[in-house]
Amino acid sequence: MSSMTDFGADSALFGGFLDRADAGRQLADGLLHLKDEMPIVLALPRGGVPVAFEVARALAAPLDVILVRKIGAPRQKELGLGAVVDGAHPHIVLNEDVVRAVGAGDEYIRQEAAREMMEIERRRALYRPNRPPLEAEGRTVIVVDDGIATGGTMKAVLKALRELHPRALVLAVPVAPADSLAELAPFADEVVALATPEPFYAVGAYYRDFTQTSDEEVVDLLARANPKG
Repeated sequence: MSSMTDFGADSALFGGFLDRADAGRQLADGLLHLKDEMPIVLALPRGGVPVAFEVARALAAPLDVILVRKIGAPRQKELGLGAVVDGAHPHIVLNEDVVRAVGAGDEYIRQEAAREMMEIERRRALYRPNRPPLEAEGRTVIVVDDGIATGGTMKAVLKALRELHPRALVLAVPVAPADSLAELAPFADEVVALATPEPFYAVGAYYRDFTQTSDEEVVDLLARANPKG
């Protein structure tokens, strides 16, 4: 059973974050109780990396990316059928209800998954050219993004990571709608969120600076977090 920590559900009092680094520093304060567990921190690129960098620094934890790509529905690419999650054995995690509703066949899913896997391979070569992925088995794993809207992609990530048998799986985000977090809670051992404003708008609405994170910034932050890598 997971626990959920919400530090600021009242949208009337929540003024948002300066930028992702600010959000990461605030999020780290809510995760300090995990420092003695020597966790690893996994970020969803690209926007999750600046947030996770601050978390990893505060917890003296190693930082890595968890590479995931959404599989879009036919003619409705924004509607996710599931996702491809990278790893030693890449996972395809599907939302069977959506697959049935849109009538997506096995061949369509196979082709789309292969196409998204090409992008994962590109990012892997760019972000982690000379380092193996961090081992999740037996570790406390903190999964970080810059925010969650519907949570479909994060659910796929959590499901895939659970199959790697971590000691504990923690979802940590600066901002997300309460209903999405409630849906994700069964897939994590702990959920930490700084704010769950209601009504919820786009994630970027809660940042003063939500400039798109570049590949170059991701590479730089990962190198700074892993100087021996």
